[in-house]
Amino acid sequence: MARKKTQADSSNPSGRLGEFGSAIAQISEEKGISKEKVMETIEAALAAAYKKDYGKRGQHIRAEFNEVSGGARFYKLLEVVDESTREFVDPISKEEEEKNEKDEKKGKKKEVEPEEEVSDEEKKSRFNSERDITLEEAKKIKKSSKLGDILEIELESKSDYGRIAAQTAKQVIIQKIREAERDSMFKEYKEKEGEVISGTIQRIEGRTVYVDLGKSVGVLFPSEQIESEQYRIGQRIKVYLAKVESDPKGPGITLSRSHPGIIKKLFELEVPEIFAGTVEIKAIAREAGERTKIAVDSQEEGIDPIGSCVGQKGTRVQAVIDELGREKIDIIQWNEDPGKFISAALSPAKVLGVEIDEENRAAKVKVPKDQLSLAIGKRGQNVRLAAKLTGWNIDVIGEEIVEENDETDEEEVEKKEKKSKKKEEEETEEKVEE
Repeated sequence: MARKKTQADSSNPSGRLGEFGSAIAQISEEKGISKEKVMETIEAALAAAYKKDYGKRGQHIRAEFNEVSGGARFYKLLEVVDESTREFVDPISKEEEEKNEKDEKKGKKKEVEPEEEVSDEEKKSRFNSERDITLEEAKKIKKSSKLGDILEIELESKSDYGRIAAQTAKQVIIQKIREAERDSMFKEYKEKEGEVISGTIQRIEGRTVYVDLGKSVGVLFPSEQIESEQYRIGQRIKVYLAKVESDPKGPGITLSRSHPGIIKKLFELEVPEIFAGTVEIKAIAREAGERTKIAVDSQEEGIDPIGSCVGQKGTRVQAVIDELGREKIDIIQWNEDPGKFISAALSPAKVLGVEIDEENRAAKVKVPKDQLSLAIGKRGQNVRLAAKLTGWNIDVIGEEIVEENDETDEEEVEKKEKKSKKKEEEETEEKVEE
């Protein structure tokens, strides 16, 4: 049976293509890394195994793997150098160097006289025939060789490796695959930075929440949470990818529920006009979990930016409010005129007038005295959000409207008197007729 199997393999050398090709494709798909990276990993492992069993100290070996045949070719890499880049020593000095290195391993240190000490800039690596080649020798192999070039000298191929070499190759593959997987995940999530994605709460440690995003786990720190929200394991939530950093253990993903960017992205998901770009969110001011003000605008005629965001019967804005734990959202019309924009930003309060101080970027806003508390808001929230939204320092002043109110009252009294007189006359006429 063994003999027949050998014959079958020799008669069909491409039969290995299925084995190696499918294995490489499977690793590539499972780990989310490119086929080229998997091939690079295999070649690095083969080079490490070859050097362990058949290589020499100081050698730089490159492997070239053939996925069709399953074989590999090995090359020794030599750098073209001269006296300006390497220190050339005679064999005796080299033997002494090896002896000194052995002594160092045993704990013995060679004393260096002060005059022998040189600066780091003046130090040169010693010439090693296993990794270096002189320019003169290099030109014998390749006439066009010049300093700094890397020559490749093919080595005898080997197929038998010892246990230690095999273990070395295994460790190299595991390490390289992990590195490639981390790089792939980092790149994938880095491209999603600033987006809103869904995740499942994996665990909660203290007030820190860990969210499973699929291929990686993100961290929702207490400072990025909405204070009024309660989180539980297994809960599905939408989170904002605030920051993605490279980390030895994998991509470090910082998530947020309090970032103003989550408002913009949620409205993009709910309002087609914003996603298409016909309605634009010009500014956002937010106090997470309590209240948000957004300024919207549209450059296209016939499109109501506020109506688009609110939706029919408020369905669109309500979907965003529900996602953010019933956070209040004020949608206002953006305006280039600072006075009009500030007036709109202070809604729902009615504004009587705005005095603009361009130099100090400050504004004095007059409102009816009975609406002063409404304009300022609970704990100053309304005016504070308006200032953040517009970028102006806002001072709200309450004003009595005595004259206008009196005139209005007099007109209303006159109207009532006329109505009552008319009614009395009609009643008198009805009685006379009877």
